Amino acid sequence: MNVSGRLPIVAVILVGILLGALLLIQDKFRLPDAEESSHSFAGTTEHQSTIGPKGGELFSEDDLSLELTIHESGTFPQFRLYPYRQKQPLAPTEVKVTIVLSRLGRPAQLFHFRPESDYLVSDQEVGEPHSFELIIVAEYQGKTYRWHHSEVEARVEMSDTAMQSNGIELATAGPAAIHSKITLPGEIIFNEHHIVHVVPRLPGMVVSIKRHHGQRVKKGEVLAIMESAMLADLRSQYLLARKRLVLAQTIYDREEQLWREKITAKQDYLVAQQQREEASIATQLAAERLRALGVQPESGLSWENIAHYKIRSPISGIVIDEAIVTGEVVKEDKTAYIVADISTVWAAVRVFPRNLHQVHIGQQAVIRANAYDLTREGKVIYVTTLLDEQTRTAIARVQLDNRDEQWRPGMFVKADLQTEAVEVPVAVSLEAIQTLNDQSVVFGRYGEYFEMRPLKLGRSDSQMAEVVEGLFAGEDYAASNSFIIKSELGKAGAVHEH
Repeated sequence: MNVSGRLPIVAVILVGILLGALLLIQDKFRLPDAEESSHSFAGTTEHQSTIGPKGGELFSEDDLSLELTIHESGTFPQFRLYPYRQKQPLAPTEVKVTIVLSRLGRPAQLFHFRPESDYLVSDQEVGEPHSFELIIVAEYQGKTYRWHHSEVEARVEMSDTAMQSNGIELATAGPAAIHSKITLPGEIIFNEHHIVHVVPRLPGMVVSIKRHHGQRVKKGEVLAIMESAMLADLRSQYLLARKRLVLAQTIYDREEQLWREKITAKQDYLVAQQQREEASIATQLAAERLRALGVQPESGLSWENIAHYKIRSPISGIVIDEAIVTGEVVKEDKTAYIVADISTVWAAVRVFPRNLHQVHIGQQAVIRANAYDLTREGKVIYVTTLLDEQTRTAIARVQLDNRDEQWRPGMFVKADLQTEAVEVPVAVSLEAIQTLNDQSVVFGRYGEYFEMRPLKLGRSDSQMAEVVEGLFAGEDYAASNSFIIKSELGKAGAVHEH
């Protein structure tokens, strides 16, 4: 039979060998200790451990030897096989190799190899951790060779009892709603609804300053005292109107009595009544002029204080600006003080055009101070319609409770704005994620073993993170106190460095 006629038979034999290897691994998967081998392939189950010229594991039978390495420099981790015949380099085109790789909790992987330079290279990445069992099948000069190799890395044995005593709890990876967020810069500003510019309301000279910049004041408290000629004139008019009203009332009472006794004509009575009404109206008008300036008509009626005007705070708060001094002559529209109630403040958050569709009134936000550890929750109460001409950003106002006065206007902050929830197929708790060799990892639970599973993460919120790659839905993992497992790996030296 010629060579082409034998090829189908050889192919059938190879397929049978690979299927048998898969069944063997699935039925009799051995779980070696974490210390049994290292990244240099130092331990096997079916052959004497030998290190080859390239520093890899050497598998030999008859005249054929294969040196297995994992190459990680400048490329993704890949198997490289160096073939030898009688300890001399053999052209990689002379050998055909396949490898079946099995991991804890994973389906078997089949690796094919192609010749490159003086070695054979795998067609797939060798994922982390490098903890697996291998069945190596090689075909050379019409003969089939088979080796079995085990490698353990990033694995810790821990019974259920030990797990409970360490406070390690399990969770199952699966679907979750991720409340994504966007983070935007901002600044704490005063609540513009609770800030007041205090003006004298009438011209005059400042004779006394009662409250100064930075001091707390209550509603109605006196801030300063002025002397005002206008106020003296208005009070004089009020006093005169009151006296005229008293006189008009006296005349009216007398004329009414005389008219009822038929001593005087009714005309005199009606004139007295009209004069009394006119005096009453004049008195009320003079009183309202004083009230319009915040002055009670009955206050300061002594001649010593008739020109004194008290500037009062219209709200309770803190004096944030003082713009008058003793002896200064001020106009009625001059801002003498600015008083702010800082029991609530605003975070003015800058919203970039690309994020405008994600920000809306009523949205939950978490404000974080840049300078130190301080956070507070609030809601978006307003988003500006127009963009700033220079920065090309909109402003979103987030109102914060500040009764403890920890938030000071002028502080720079970051705002985490919660966007709509997104359903993801696989997610894990943030508490479970550890950092190992600059990778985000969790520890999967397989029987009585924990083994590292590097993750490619997607979206996240304050509790959960999306798993794009590295863990399957339905797999159990250490959700709490996973740092204990990381510590055990460090003690055992069971993780190789890149």
